[in-house]
Amino acid sequence: MLTETSDVPKVGFSFDLCSRNNMLTKKGLKPPGYLKTGTTIVGVVCKDCVVLGADTRATAGSIVADKNCEKIHNMAPNILCCGAGTAADTEAVTDNISSQLKLHRYHTGRESRVVTALTLLKSHLFRYQGHVSAALVLGGVDVTGPHLHTIYPHGSTDTLPFATMGSGSLAAMAIFESEYREGLTRDEGVNLVTKAICSGIFNDLGSGSNVDICVIEKGKTEYLRNHLTPNPRTYISSKGYTFSKKTEVLHTKITPLKELVDVVQVGGDAMEE
Repeated sequence: MLTETSDVPKVGFSFDLCSRNNMLTKKGLKPPGYLKTGTTIVGVVCKDCVVLGADTRATAGSIVADKNCEKIHNMAPNILCCGAGTAADTEAVTDNISSQLKLHRYHTGRESRVVTALTLLKSHLFRYQGHVSAALVLGGVDVTGPHLHTIYPHGSTDTLPFATMGSGSLAAMAIFESEYREGLTRDEGVNLVTKAICSGIFNDLGSGSNVDICVIEKGKTEYLRNHLTPNPRTYISSKGYTFSKKTEVLHTKITPLKELVDVVQVGGDAMEE
């Protein structure tokens, strides 16, 4: 039973732990560091389409884990999404919302709208208060025209004519701010996005390898996998590569278990499968 004085729950944010954290820091406790998204993902709205782009480097700390991963995820036939952050989180979030959009299309018999995908994504991320590390650039074309949105891990969103996210976002944004103009054609949009991704690749250690492009038009989606490969492998050993010999099989005799134990049936009926 709540009383009128002390038992009424407080509302808003609580900063009670700030003084404790400052005290622990002064005593030598090292606070946890910030985690970076080693990615460059961009999008731009053109005259009749939306162009999305991403690099293909996946990192595990300071190690390049994959040189040619896919960071552009399919949400619907007319909607795609670029993901930055933890690879498992971006994959799980986009797959989850993609299935919900498909069920919605079956139920309504209509094409998915970009704002529907945006609402589902930001609601899901807001529910986890940023603990799901997925920063997304969502683009698509529906009955109301082309749309481009950014979704941050905490669930906040932006609606912009061009957008960048990831650790290489500042380098890519410099290209957009200097060269973007309204009414870009499809080819001009592809070239601008390619240039922006290359800027992230060559100016950010977390981004690298190749450039993936996706062009979304009314009734048509074109995915340009490895549209540009600015970092080809320059040295391959002419002698090839040798690997240590595998462990040889020393014993191949198989002894059935029936020869090792005696099975004795004690009363009752045999069990039926």
